[in-house]
Amino acid sequence: MLYQIYEMQRAMVEPFADFAQAASKFYNNPHSVFSQVPLAQRMAAGFNLMYRLGKDYEKPEFDLHNVEVNGVDVTIRERVEVDKPFCELRRFKRFSDDPETLDLMLSQPVVLIVAPLSGHYATLLRDTVQSMLGGHKVYITDWKNARTVPLSEGEFHLDDYVNYVQEFIRYLQGRYGQCHVVSVCQPTVPVLAAVSLMASRGEVTPLSMTMMGGPIDARRSPTAVNNLAETRSYEWFENNVIYEVPNNYPGAGRRVYPGFLQYSGFVAMNPDRHANSHYDYFKDLIKGDEASAEHHRKFYDEYNAVLDMDADYYLETIATVFQEYKLVKGTWEVKNEQGQPELVRPQDIRHTALLTVEGELDDISGAGQTRAAHDLCAGIAAEARQHIEVQGAGHYGIFSGSRWRKTVYPQVRDFILSHQPASATAASAAGHLSSVSDDGAELESNEAHADKSAKTLKTGQNSAPAQKGRGPHRARA
Repeated sequence: MLYQIYEMQRAMVEPFADFAQAASKFYNNPHSVFSQVPLAQRMAAGFNLMYRLGKDYEKPEFDLHNVEVNGVDVTIRERVEVDKPFCELRRFKRFSDDPETLDLMLSQPVVLIVAPLSGHYATLLRDTVQSMLGGHKVYITDWKNARTVPLSEGEFHLDDYVNYVQEFIRYLQGRYGQCHVVSVCQPTVPVLAAVSLMASRGEVTPLSMTMMGGPIDARRSPTAVNNLAETRSYEWFENNVIYEVPNNYPGAGRRVYPGFLQYSGFVAMNPDRHANSHYDYFKDLIKGDEASAEHHRKFYDEYNAVLDMDADYYLETIATVFQEYKLVKGTWEVKNEQGQPELVRPQDIRHTALLTVEGELDDISGAGQTRAAHDLCAGIAAEARQHIEVQGAGHYGIFSGSRWRKTVYPQVRDFILSHQPASATAASAAGHLSSVSDDGAELESNEAHADKSAKTLKTGQNSAPAQKGRGPHRARA
């Protein structure tokens, strides 16, 4: 019932938000008579703030069109490679007509970034993706809003998350021969499970795993998030935060943990900081400081856009990671795609290097929680391990912002390169050169052709990419 009440409230607020937006424009437009009245700038700022507090925030775009590779400006084309019911594997394909740059890009490592499914969209990692595009072929898991997934697609469990990750890894291995995996926050646990299961079966595992700010062992340095999960029972979460999607969405009837509840939790962790941020935005508008105001808008356009999570996945994550600590206790069994349970054994990983990253001031994943992965992965040689603690960084600072770009990313890049053997680089380049020859090395001449190719790759199987004809412009990597 709470979801229906929220939707009714949102519908009631929407016209007032629209009015506030229009009023702000009237008071701010120099050609409007309203801009000549006393305190017009303050009125415009106040209405603009009212609009932003009341508007509905849709899923943002990655909006990445260019990146610099070795001093050369490179074009980015974003597309969906694999389309699953609850997730898209999204690729950021790079194009260049500079032969030297193209050769460099062809030889660069392939990285799968596993984004969190914890309330925000994958675009929260925009800064992560943008940095890594300068030195890697980048793919990312783009999780879907559960309220948009029809009931006919079935349920989504934590086991399904693990199986999705394995499928995406195999897809990239089939295309390039090898890959590296980077996980940020929540997915560190299912990624470690996915790689562990692959190792236990004797499958080829990724060349490296980078785990950033995740609750591998949530018992260490517990935060407010950990304490909430530990002091409430499984039944409490099921009875108090799980609701059915209303009829005005494609996923009507699906049981979910609503994004608006998760957002409330985010804000409740630092209410004063958010209140001060909005007040500073109001003052920036009055002063005409457009640069600071735009920075605020970009941050909150992302922060305020939230998604619903399938109830089964959410509840199982609470129980497995934050209440029963199954991963660190060695009792976690994951059902594979055939429905057979398999024990997660991180100690079986031997041929995947491990990098862990923690922020000194992280108030979501406490100190030592991510580093615990080294204790679990006893089979990885000491020289294939590394840990980074980022001084002065909070949770978001380890994957976004200046600390990420100047301190963390260079070390992540160097770690990946140090575990990228020449044979893997050659295989990656050779596979891509084949695709350049057969897949059209040049930028498609029209969007329809690119869309057709992307649709061909929308599959739940580990199929090879479809071939396309030649286009007239730029070579790609």
